[in-house]
Amino acid sequence: MTAYTLPELRRPPAAEPNTVYTVASGDLRPAANTTCWPTQEKLESDLAAAVADLGWTVRRGHSVDATKGHGFIDSQRAGMEVFKSIPKDAPLIVVEAVWQYSHHVLAGLRSHRGPILVVANWSGEFPGLVGLLNLAGSLTKAGRDYSVLWSPDFTDDWARDGLRTWLETGTLTHDTSHVRPLPPLPEDSETALGVALARQLREEKAIIGVFDEGCMGMYNAIIDDEFLNPLGIYKERLSQSALVAEMNKVADEEAQAVRAWLDDAGMTFHTGTDEATELTDAQLLSQFKMYIAALRISDDFGLDAVGIQYQQGLKDTVPASDLAEGLLNNVQRPPVRSRDGARELYAGAPLPHFNEVDEGVAVDSLVTNRIWTAMGLDPATTLHDIRWGEEYEGRFVWVFEISGSVPASHHGGYDKSYSMRQPPMFFPLGGGTLSGVSKPGEIVWSRVFLMDGRLHVDLGRASAVELPEEETRRRLDATNHQWPIMHAVLHGVTRDQFMARHRANHLNVAYAPDAETADKALRAKAALFAELGVEVHLCGDVTL
Repeated sequence: MTAYTLPELRRPPAAEPNTVYTVASGDLRPAANTTCWPTQEKLESDLAAAVADLGWTVRRGHSVDATKGHGFIDSQRAGMEVFKSIPKDAPLIVVEAVWQYSHHVLAGLRSHRGPILVVANWSGEFPGLVGLLNLAGSLTKAGRDYSVLWSPDFTDDWARDGLRTWLETGTLTHDTSHVRPLPPLPEDSETALGVALARQLREEKAIIGVFDEGCMGMYNAIIDDEFLNPLGIYKERLSQSALVAEMNKVADEEAQAVRAWLDDAGMTFHTGTDEATELTDAQLLSQFKMYIAALRISDDFGLDAVGIQYQQGLKDTVPASDLAEGLLNNVQRPPVRSRDGARELYAGAPLPHFNEVDEGVAVDSLVTNRIWTAMGLDPATTLHDIRWGEEYEGRFVWVFEISGSVPASHHGGYDKSYSMRQPPMFFPLGGGTLSGVSKPGEIVWSRVFLMDGRLHVDLGRASAVELPEEETRRRLDATNHQWPIMHAVLHGVTRDQFMARHRANHLNVAYAPDAETADKALRAKAALFAELGVEVHLCGDVTL
């Protein structure tokens, strides 16, 4: 008989009484981790003080790495190693003041048996709230119970009470009374349109092109084929290396023609000569080649929507994809012809692009594009991060902000749009944004997500509002001033209700010319999703 050496399983330590363990998931990009670390330290200190005041002790589940200059879990492997030393049944808090890669901690959180709380600081300085929402969406998809909490510094009574409740019971429930199931829809033109478009989609089918899946650890942004295919939506899996190869085939003259078109349309480019810190003409030329290449590859495969991951991989190869993405999503955009020059590609129409290959947004954008087009509305659609917000003159105004890919029509045109260099800590090779301040108007917002083993969609209404220039500047400076911003007031949904319910870092938005038309478009969208078998939820004040 052969004597094998059997592995000895490591036994995690026993949980200490009245002790809560903490972990901090971080970025994969070292520059982001080191830049954001002081803000993370402050949040952890504020949280520890609040926990101590409630009679508990905080034990950090992993040390600060002096060599790296931060204390974040910065890879999936590092996360797995950290969770080997955390008691399985201990109460655990994931503390986030930054954008984080959810897959760094997902393996440990899936197998953790104790209660889990995800907290963030209520601040726009870094995307901590965005990171919290992404991890929440990922845990929801994974079917893992968790709670969430947010506070500027954990000295306010609301956050303290929530923390006390979680420490004592292991759960924390927020008010989500603004969410209700879809009631029977009226038999009208909008319902008929939604049903007809759903049946067309299921019968004739559509293809979404995915340039490398799984951006920035967003497990929640990957929707398996088994959920997509019954809708009539199929994936074309593409490699970002193919995109770069196609970019290399684009002539400089073609890229310069895109620049000339945008200059004539009145777009402003804030350029300089320092490649490391400024937006340069060479960076822009590369982005315009990406725009052309994306359209040509999309035409090759007959794509109905496309998503470019960019992070990771392309960030070390070419300038940012955002400017190309914003152009793709707009009806009016620089014309691009087939390689032989015989055809204009996707003429007179946007090619919906889902930023960061978020496939929930892909489904949403595809559906929105078809409904808005059929209704004769501007079908330009985009996603935003739910970045932050504050009250202004008696109402809560959200900062919806994404890293550069907003269609120009959402700003009111190219003459109201501008391009700035992307922040070096996220985008080492630079590249410009397609930025501006979203015009005031009525919008429909939505989110497709996975929960309880099936597809769901939340639908709501909001108004993009205009704020004074100085307040807009303050909000940009409090977040990322290079990025496009929308000032949004949700209809019938409070700040904390929205945070408690939202199952992703992104939401999708599209404009309507007035409130009545927005309600009609939302009704058609609800009918389409319901016909496809997606679980539809109405959020806040929605008129059907």
